[in-house]
Amino acid sequence: MPEVLIAIPTYNERDNVTRIAEVILREVPQSEILFVDDNSPDGTGQIIQRMSADDPRIHSIHRESKQGLGRAYVNAFKWALQKDYQYIFEMDADFSHDPTEIPRFLEAARCADVVLGSRYIGGVRVINWPLNRLILSRAAGSYVRLITGMPFTDPTSGYKCYRRAVLEEIPLDRISSNGYAFQIETIHYAWRLGFRVVEIPIVFVERRAGSSKMSRSIVLEALRMVWQLLIQNRLRRRPSGINPRSIAVAGKDSKP
Repeated sequence: MPEVLIAIPTYNERDNVTRIAEVILREVPQSEILFVDDNSPDGTGQIIQRMSADDPRIHSIHRESKQGLGRAYVNAFKWALQKDYQYIFEMDADFSHDPTEIPRFLEAARCADVVLGSRYIGGVRVINWPLNRLILSRAAGSYVRLITGMPFTDPTSGYKCYRRAVLEEIPLDRISSNGYAFQIETIHYAWRLGFRVVEIPIVFVERRAGSSKMSRSIVLEALRMVWQLLIQNRLRRRPSGINPRSIAVAGKDSKP
């Protein structure tokens, strides 16, 4: 079985799923894709089913109702851990995350437990966002760093690659967030458990088709979540030490 799985949540993404799958499998033909669809009323699920029937590298989980981003990724991670995948990705279906960057994530994963795609290393790499959205994103990152102590420039990023060992230790059944706070919560677990997180620069492009899932409730959930994480970490703003399963302990590269 291939070692690389790309997990992609979908809701009303019929204009994107076929093209994103084509690009991923062209760039990384040894990978597989898992779509998690929340019963999209636009027929996204039916398109994914046809794709799965035509290509054994494409898999799907179909849920009966809209359950949110966090639950979709938890379902995907649990599914991946039942298989033999060693590198599990998060990415969006709408091309805001460039699938041609996947090989670069895998290269970085040779010496990291989590590779975090950052829009803000060495400057701003965001295309077609209004100024208020950019300010909100930058302020959110600063807020997360201030409260939790995590040193990352883009803790709300949804473009990541996890080594299997990280997801095996994150208590997936205890993940409580469901919007974009999920990104903060999971990276905080990985960081405070002592895994090595490395950021690499990415260019984020606002979606080409479909509509954004951002809402006021999602923002408020993220604001509350950082305080919960600080309490969970016993008010410490640092990890507990290097995890014995971290690639940093091995002291050598591990090629995907």
